[in-house]
Amino acid sequence: MNIESIIGRREFLKCAAIFGGLTALPSIVKKPAIAVPKEPPRQLERFGQGYRLTEHVKKYYETAGL
Repeated sequence: MNIESIIGRREFLKCAAIFGGLTALPSIVKKPAIAVPKEPPRQLERFGQGYRLTEHVKKYYETAGL
């Protein structure tokens, strides 16, 4: 092999790598999808009054041995 064919091959491979990377770039770099809620989230309503020691809870404690 002579020097000219080696240099030509290297230049070809450099160009192929550069242009191959440039053609793949738009498929890699995309605009990220941002989800926008239609309406703001509602505040959760509080149900009940928290923990209460009722008759059925007392009965559970007795049967559980607590």
